[in-house]
Amino acid sequence: MHPTVARLTLKGLLGRRRTILLVALPVLLIVISVAVRALSGQDDSTSADILSGFALGTMVPIIGVMAGTGAIGPEIDDGSIVYLLAKPITRPTIVLTKLVVAICVTVAFAAVPTFIAGLALSGTSQRIAIAFGIAATASSVAYAAIFLLLGVVTRHAVVVGLVYALVWEGLLGSLISGAKTLSVQQWSLSLAEKIAANGVVDSDVGLPTALVLMVVVTVGTTWFAGQKLRSLTLAGEE
Repeated sequence: MHPTVARLTLKGLLGRRRTILLVALPVLLIVISVAVRALSGQDDSTSADILSGFALGTMVPIIGVMAGTGAIGPEIDDGSIVYLLAKPITRPTIVLTKLVVAICVTVAFAAVPTFIAGLALSGTSQRIAIAFGIAATASSVAYAAIFLLLGVVTRHAVVVGLVYALVWEGLLGSLISGAKTLSVQQWSLSLAEKIAANGVVDSDVGLPTALVLMVVVTVGTTWFAGQKLRSLTLAGEE
Protein backbone atom coordinates (compact mmCIF):
# COMPACT_ATOMS: atom_id res chain seq x y z
CA MET A 1 0.00 0.00 0.00
CA HIS A 2 1.16 3.49 -0.85
CA PRO A 3 -0.77 6.23 1.03
CA THR A 4 -0.30 8.95 -1.59
CA VAL A 5 -1.48 6.70 -4.41
CA ALA A 6 -4.43 5.63 -2.26
CA ARG A 7 -5.41 9.22 -1.50
CA LEU A 8 -5.22 10.31 -5.15
CA THR A 9 -7.14 7.24 -6.30
CA LEU A 10 -9.89 7.78 -3.75
CA LYS A 11 -10.13 11.46 -4.70
CA GLY A 12 -10.52 10.47 -8.35
CA LEU A 13 -13.18 7.86 -7.60
CA LEU A 14 -15.24 10.16 -5.42
CA GLY A 15 -15.49 13.04 -7.81
CA ARG A 16 -18.89 14.73 -7.89
CA ARG A 17 -20.24 13.05 -11.04
CA ARG A 18 -19.00 9.57 -10.17
CA THR A 19 -20.30 9.84 -6.59
CA ILE A 20 -23.79 10.59 -7.89
CA LEU A 21 -23.64 7.42 -9.98
CA LEU A 22 -22.27 5.41 -7.06
CA VAL A 23 -25.08 6.58 -4.78
CA ALA A 24 -27.99 6.14 -7.22
CA LEU A 25 -28.25 2.34 -7.26
CA PRO A 26 -27.84 1.82 -3.49
CA VAL A 27 -30.51 4.43 -2.80
CA LEU A 28 -32.82 2.74 -5.31
CA LEU A 29 -32.25 -0.66 -3.68
CA ILE A 30 -33.02 0.66 -0.21
CA VAL A 31 -36.11 2.55 -1.40
CA ILE A 32 -37.40 -0.59 -3.14
CA SER A 33 -36.71 -2.67 -0.04
CA VAL A 34 -38.52 -0.28 2.28
CA ALA A 35 -41.47 -0.07 -0.13
CA VAL A 36 -41.73 -3.86 -0.49
CA ARG A 37 -41.63 -4.33 3.28
CA ALA A 38 -44.27 -1.62 3.79
CA LEU A 39 -46.61 -2.92 1.11
CA SER A 40 -46.17 -6.67 1.43
CA GLY A 41 -44.82 -7.22 4.92
CA GLN A 42 -41.94 -9.55 5.70
CA ASP A 43 -41.40 -12.39 3.26
CA ASP A 44 -38.06 -14.17 3.37
CA SER A 45 -38.39 -15.61 -0.12
CA THR A 46 -39.14 -12.20 -1.64
CA SER A 47 -36.27 -10.67 0.33
CA ALA A 48 -33.83 -13.27 -1.01
CA ASP A 49 -35.07 -12.75 -4.57
CA ILE A 50 -34.58 -8.97 -4.41
CA LEU A 51 -31.16 -9.21 -2.81
CA SER A 52 -29.88 -11.94 -5.13
CA GLY A 53 -31.38 -10.47 -8.30
CA PHE A 54 -31.02 -6.72 -7.93
CA ALA A 55 -28.27 -6.39 -5.32
CA LEU A 56 -25.87 -9.22 -6.20
CA GLY A 57 -26.92 -9.58 -9.83
CA THR A 58 -26.99 -5.93 -10.87
CA MET A 59 -25.92 -3.35 -8.29
CA VAL A 60 -22.71 -4.92 -6.98
CA PRO A 61 -21.19 -5.66 -10.43
CA ILE A 62 -22.11 -2.24 -11.83
CA ILE A 63 -20.58 -0.44 -8.85
CA GLY A 64 -17.60 -2.77 -9.20
CA VAL A 65 -17.26 -1.58 -12.80
CA MET A 66 -17.26 2.07 -11.75
CA ALA A 67 -14.80 1.55 -8.90
CA GLY A 68 -12.49 -0.99 -10.55
CA THR A 69 -12.12 0.68 -13.93
CA GLY A 70 -12.20 4.17 -12.41
CA ALA A 71 -9.28 3.40 -10.10
CA ILE A 72 -6.79 3.29 -12.96
CA GLY A 73 -8.46 3.44 -16.38
CA PRO A 74 -8.85 7.23 -16.68
CA GLU A 75 -5.17 7.77 -15.80
CA ILE A 76 -4.10 5.39 -18.57
CA ASP A 77 -6.55 6.91 -21.05
CA ASP A 78 -5.43 10.53 -20.53
CA GLY A 79 -1.74 9.64 -20.17
CA SER A 80 -1.39 10.98 -16.62
CA ILE A 81 -0.33 7.51 -15.46
CA VAL A 82 3.20 8.36 -16.69
CA TYR A 83 3.65 10.80 -13.82
CA LEU A 84 2.82 8.05 -11.35
CA LEU A 85 5.00 5.49 -13.10
CA ALA A 86 7.93 7.94 -12.97
CA LYS A 87 7.83 7.85 -9.17
CA PRO A 88 9.99 5.34 -7.25
CA ILE A 89 6.99 3.06 -6.62
CA THR A 90 6.88 -0.49 -7.89
CA ARG A 91 4.09 -1.13 -10.35
CA PRO A 92 2.65 -4.09 -8.41
CA THR A 93 2.41 -1.72 -5.42
CA ILE A 94 0.47 0.74 -7.56
CA VAL A 95 -1.94 -2.00 -8.66
CA LEU A 96 -2.38 -3.37 -5.15
CA THR A 97 -3.02 0.09 -3.70
CA LYS A 98 -5.58 0.94 -6.35
CA LEU A 99 -7.24 -2.45 -5.86
CA VAL A 100 -7.60 -1.89 -2.11
CA VAL A 101 -9.19 1.52 -2.73
CA ALA A 102 -11.53 0.05 -5.36
CA ILE A 103 -12.54 -2.73 -2.96
CA CYS A 104 -13.24 -0.24 -0.16
CA VAL A 105 -15.38 1.92 -2.44
CA THR A 106 -17.29 -1.09 -3.78
CA VAL A 107 -17.92 -2.43 -0.29
CA ALA A 108 -19.06 0.99 0.95
CA PHE A 109 -21.45 1.64 -1.93
CA ALA A 110 -22.60 -1.94 -2.63
CA ALA A 111 -22.07 -4.36 0.27
CA VAL A 112 -23.14 -2.00 3.06
CA PRO A 113 -26.36 -0.94 1.26
CA THR A 114 -27.09 -4.61 0.55
CA PHE A 115 -26.91 -5.33 4.28
CA ILE A 116 -29.12 -2.32 5.05
CA ALA A 117 -31.63 -3.43 2.41
CA GLY A 118 -31.64 -6.90 3.95
CA LEU A 119 -32.48 -5.43 7.34
CA ALA A 120 -35.23 -3.32 5.80
CA LEU A 121 -36.73 -6.36 4.07
CA SER A 122 -36.44 -9.04 6.72
CA GLY A 123 -34.86 -7.65 9.87
CA THR A 124 -32.76 -10.38 11.44
CA SER A 125 -34.97 -13.20 10.15
CA GLN A 126 -33.12 -16.25 8.79
CA ARG A 127 -29.84 -14.27 8.90
CA ILE A 128 -30.72 -12.99 5.41
CA ALA A 129 -29.26 -9.51 5.91
CA ILE A 130 -25.90 -10.73 7.22
CA ALA A 131 -25.76 -13.52 4.61
CA PHE A 132 -26.20 -11.15 1.69
CA GLY A 133 -24.00 -8.50 3.30
CA ILE A 134 -21.11 -10.97 3.49
CA ALA A 135 -21.86 -12.30 0.00
CA ALA A 136 -21.82 -8.75 -1.41
CA THR A 137 -18.52 -8.04 0.36
CA ALA A 138 -16.91 -11.15 -1.12
CA SER A 139 -18.16 -10.38 -4.61
CA SER A 140 -17.00 -6.76 -4.24
CA VAL A 141 -13.44 -8.01 -3.86
CA ALA A 142 -13.64 -10.22 -6.95
CA TYR A 143 -15.35 -7.59 -9.11
CA ALA A 144 -12.90 -4.87 -8.10
CA ALA A 145 -9.98 -7.09 -9.17
CA ILE A 146 -11.62 -8.12 -12.46
CA PHE A 147 -12.56 -4.60 -13.48
CA LEU A 148 -9.25 -3.11 -12.36
CA LEU A 149 -7.60 -5.51 -14.81
CA LEU A 150 -9.97 -4.36 -17.53
CA GLY A 151 -8.95 -0.77 -16.77
CA VAL A 152 -5.33 -1.73 -17.43
CA VAL A 153 -5.78 -3.82 -20.58
CA THR A 154 -8.39 -1.88 -22.58
CA ARG A 155 -9.42 1.70 -23.20
CA HIS A 156 -13.03 0.50 -23.40
CA ALA A 157 -13.03 -0.94 -19.90
CA VAL A 158 -16.33 0.62 -18.81
CA VAL A 159 -18.20 -0.67 -21.87
CA VAL A 160 -16.67 -4.14 -21.61
CA GLY A 161 -17.30 -4.18 -17.86
CA LEU A 162 -20.95 -3.19 -18.24
CA VAL A 163 -21.49 -5.84 -20.91
CA TYR A 164 -19.92 -8.41 -18.60
CA ALA A 165 -21.97 -7.24 -15.61
CA LEU A 166 -25.32 -7.02 -17.37
CA VAL A 167 -25.06 -9.84 -19.90
CA TRP A 168 -22.84 -12.44 -18.25
CA GLU A 169 -23.66 -11.88 -14.59
CA GLY A 170 -27.17 -10.51 -14.94
CA LEU A 171 -28.48 -12.77 -17.71
CA LEU A 172 -26.33 -15.72 -18.78
CA GLY A 173 -24.94 -16.35 -15.31
CA SER A 174 -28.44 -16.91 -13.97
CA LEU A 175 -29.76 -19.00 -16.86
CA ILE A 176 -27.05 -21.16 -18.44
CA SER A 177 -25.63 -24.02 -16.40
CA GLY A 178 -22.00 -23.70 -17.56
CA ALA A 179 -22.01 -19.93 -17.13
CA LYS A 180 -23.26 -20.29 -13.57
CA THR A 181 -20.06 -22.05 -12.55
CA LEU A 182 -18.05 -19.06 -13.76
CA SER A 183 -20.36 -16.42 -12.29
CA VAL A 184 -19.18 -14.24 -9.41
CA GLN A 185 -22.83 -13.81 -8.47
CA GLN A 186 -23.25 -17.57 -8.04
CA TRP A 187 -20.01 -17.78 -6.02
CA SER A 188 -21.29 -15.13 -3.64
CA LEU A 189 -24.71 -16.78 -3.47
CA SER A 190 -23.03 -19.97 -2.27
CA LEU A 191 -21.72 -17.98 0.70
CA ALA A 192 -25.17 -16.55 1.38
CA GLU A 193 -26.67 -20.03 1.13
CA LYS A 194 -24.25 -21.30 3.76
CA ILE A 195 -24.93 -18.44 6.18
CA ALA A 196 -28.70 -18.00 5.78
CA ALA A 197 -31.02 -20.40 7.58
CA ASN A 198 -33.55 -22.93 6.31
CA GLY A 199 -32.51 -23.00 2.65
CA VAL A 200 -33.97 -19.58 1.84
CA VAL A 201 -31.00 -18.89 -0.50
CA ASP A 202 -30.02 -21.23 -3.32
CA SER A 203 -26.82 -21.37 -5.37
CA ASP A 204 -25.84 -23.63 -8.27
CA VAL A 205 -22.17 -23.69 -7.21
CA GLY A 206 -20.84 -25.57 -4.18
CA LEU A 207 -19.13 -23.50 -1.52
CA PRO A 208 -15.64 -25.12 -1.81
CA THR A 209 -15.66 -24.57 -5.59
CA ALA A 210 -16.92 -21.02 -5.17
CA LEU A 211 -14.23 -20.09 -2.64
CA VAL A 212 -11.42 -21.58 -4.73
CA LEU A 213 -12.59 -19.85 -7.91
CA MET A 214 -13.05 -16.53 -6.12
CA VAL A 215 -9.54 -16.62 -4.70
CA VAL A 216 -7.99 -17.76 -7.99
CA VAL A 217 -9.75 -15.06 -9.99
CA THR A 218 -8.97 -12.29 -7.50
CA VAL A 219 -5.29 -13.20 -7.14
CA GLY A 220 -4.87 -14.03 -10.83
CA THR A 221 -6.39 -10.82 -12.17
CA THR A 222 -4.44 -8.72 -9.66
CA TRP A 223 -1.17 -10.39 -10.62
CA PHE A 224 -1.88 -10.02 -14.34
CA ALA A 225 -2.79 -6.35 -13.92
CA GLY A 226 0.58 -5.81 -12.24
CA GLN A 227 2.35 -7.55 -15.12
CA LYS A 228 0.50 -5.51 -17.74
CA LEU A 229 1.31 -2.30 -15.93
CA ARG A 230 4.98 -3.33 -16.02
CA SER A 231 4.74 -3.39 -19.81
CA LEU A 232 3.83 0.30 -19.90
CA THR A 233 7.04 2.19 -20.54
CA LEU A 234 7.94 5.83 -20.15
CA ALA A 235 9.60 7.89 -22.82
CA GLY A 236 13.31 7.26 -22.62
CA GLU A 237 13.00 3.87 -20.90
CA GLU A 238 14.68 0.92 -22.52
